[in-house]
Amino acid sequence: MPYRRTENVVRRLAAREQAILHAALSLAGEGGMEAVQIAAVAKRANIAAGTVYRYFPSKNDLVSDVIVTVSDRELAAIRRAADAAPGPLSALAACIATFAARTLAERRLAWAVLAEPIEAEADAIRLDFRQSVAAEIEARIRAARTRQLLPELDARAAAPAIVGAVLEGLIGPLAPEPADAAAARQAVQETTLLALRALGVVDARARGLVAQVPLG
Repeated sequence: MPYRRTENVVRRLAAREQAILHAALSLAGEGGMEAVQIAAVAKRANIAAGTVYRYFPSKNDLVSDVIVTVSDRELAAIRRAADAAPGPLSALAACIATFAARTLAERRLAWAVLAEPIEAEADAIRLDFRQSVAAEIEARIRAARTRQLLPELDARAAAPAIVGAVLEGLIGPLAPEPADAAAARQAVQETTLLALRALGVVDARARGLVAQVPLG
C-alpha cells in the first residue's frame, strides 16, 4: 500500500515551505536578491540548508517563488483598492496610488522584485508581474475612457509608461529616499498626480483623487 501523508504532515510541510519563503522575503527586503542565498535563508528560517533544497532545488527556484509571492500579494492589494473606489476615475487613481504607495513602503524589496538584475528565468517571471500591473492600470484607463472621463488616448501605451514613472520616480537610482512618512506620502501623491495629469486629468487634486494615499 502506498504511503499517504496525513493532514498533519501536509500542514507541517506547507508551514515549513512558508517559513522558507518568509525568510527569503525578509532577506530580499534587507539586501536584495543577492542576499537570498540558501545558507542565509536556512539560518533565518532556523532549519538546515538541506531542508531548503528539498523545497527549492536551487536559488533560482527560491527567487522565482519570492517574485510570485510578492506579485500575487501586490496585485490583490491593487485590485482591492480599485474595486472599492466609487467610480472609474477614482478607481484609476486608487490603482496607481496603491501601486506607488506599496512600492515605496517596501522600497528595497520592490527594487529586488521588479528591477534588480537577476537570472533570465526569474526575470521572465518578474516581467509577468510588471505586465500584470500595467494590464490592471490599462483596464482602469479603458473603464474611465468608456465613461468619457479621460481624453482620447492609447491605453495600451500609457499603462506601461505609468508603471515606469512609478518605479523610476519612487525607487529608481535617481529617486530620493523620503525622510519620513509625511515625505513618503507626499512623494506618492505627486507621482499619482503626475500620472493622472499625463492621462488628461488636470484637476485631480481638486477632485480629491489623491487626498487619501495608503502607505503599506
